[in-house]
Amino acid sequence: MNITGIQSDWKVEKIEFAKLTGERARSAGANGRIGVHGKGCTVDIARITIDGQTGYGSSIHMTPEWAEDIIGRRLLDLFDDRGRLREAYRLQLEYPVLDWIGQRQGKPVYDLVSGAHLEKGAPLVVPCYDTSLYFDDLHLVDERAAVALMQEEAMQGYAKGQRHFKIKVGRGGRHMPLWEGTKRDIAIVRGISEVAGPAGKIMIDANNAYNLNLTKEVLAALSDVNLYWLEEAFHEDEALYEDLKEWLGQRGQNVLIADGEGLASPHLIEWATRGRVDILQYDIIWPGFTHWMELGEKLDAHGLRSAPHCYGNAYGIYASGHLSAAVRNFEFVEYDDITIEGMDVSGYRIENGEIHVPASPGFGIVFDDELVTYLINRSGWS
Repeated sequence: MNITGIQSDWKVEKIEFAKLTGERARSAGANGRIGVHGKGCTVDIARITIDGQTGYGSSIHMTPEWAEDIIGRRLLDLFDDRGRLREAYRLQLEYPVLDWIGQRQGKPVYDLVSGAHLEKGAPLVVPCYDTSLYFDDLHLVDERAAVALMQEEAMQGYAKGQRHFKIKVGRGGRHMPLWEGTKRDIAIVRGISEVAGPAGKIMIDANNAYNLNLTKEVLAALSDVNLYWLEEAFHEDEALYEDLKEWLGQRGQNVLIADGEGLASPHLIEWATRGRVDILQYDIIWPGFTHWMELGEKLDAHGLRSAPHCYGNAYGIYASGHLSAAVRNFEFVEYDDITIEGMDVSGYRIENGEIHVPASPGFGIVFDDELVTYLINRSGWS
C-alpha cells in the first residue's frame, strides 16, 4: 500500500472499544466436531480517532493498557517500509486504521491495496458462497425429511442471491452412527446440488470428521455432483493428502483440496507448494488482513488459491471482499447471513452468487456512532 500520503503529524488521539451484538438469519446447528452454534453473534469493534477523524474496524487481543501505550504515536510509525501495518499492531488495529485511511482519502480499502490484476475504477464484484448449511437435521429420523429440510435452507439462500453452497458433512464422526451419518451426508449433498443447479458450485466441509478411506467413499458416491472442493476432510497430513490427490487423479475426479482453518499444521503451505493442497483458508480476522496480503502473494506465485475462512464474525465477511483486490487467485467470500445492530452493510449486495462491494470510503460499512458511544460507556472502554 502506498503510504506517501500519510502526513508526519497525524497521531493516534483516541482508541475506543465496544462489543456489538446481532443474530444470524437462521440458527446454525452442529458440525462434525462440535454442537449447535446457535443464532447469536458478536463483533468486537475498535473506533480510532486520528487528526479528529474516526475509523472503525474489527479488533481482537486489545486491552485498555495496550491501547493506552499507542496514544500519541504517529500513524506513519505503525507502518513498515513496504506500506504494511507492522506485526505488533495488526490484530488490534489493522481494520480501524485501514478504514480510517480510506475515509481520509475518500477511497475504498480495495482501491488502496489493489494489485495489477484489478482494473482500476471498475466495480468490485467477488464470488461468494452460502456457508450456513450445518447439521440442522439431526432431530429427524427419516433421511428424506432431512434432505428436504436442508434443501429448504439452501433455497432460502438461493432466494437471497446465493448460487454456491458449502455443506457441512461428517455426521457419522460424532453425532450419528458412522455409516448412517455418512449415508445422510451423501444424500444431503445430492439434494442441495439439485437446488444449486449445474452452474452452482458445491463445497463440502468435514471439520476433520472423516479419515482417508471414508473420504474416498464419499467422493466416489458424489462423483456425478458438481463438487468444487473438499475442506478439512481429516487432520492435515501430507502422506494422506498425497494419497488422496493420486486417487482423485487416477479417477479423473476434479475436486480441489482446501485446508488451513483454525490451528492448521505449520507445514501446510509447504505441502501446498508440493501439490498436496490446492486452496488455503486461514482466517480473515486471525491472522488477519495484512497477513493475508503477504500470504496471497506467496500463494499466487505458486499458482495456489486463496479462500479466507470467515465464520461467526460479520465484519470479516465484508473485509474479505476487499482482500480479493490484493490477491489474484482469490476464490470466494465465505458468507454467513448475519445482522449486527449498529453496523449498516446495506452498501453490499448479493446477486447471482456474487457479492458487490461498494466503492464508498473505507470498508464501506457505516456504524451508528451514537449506539457505539453508548456501548463504549456501558460495557466497553476508551
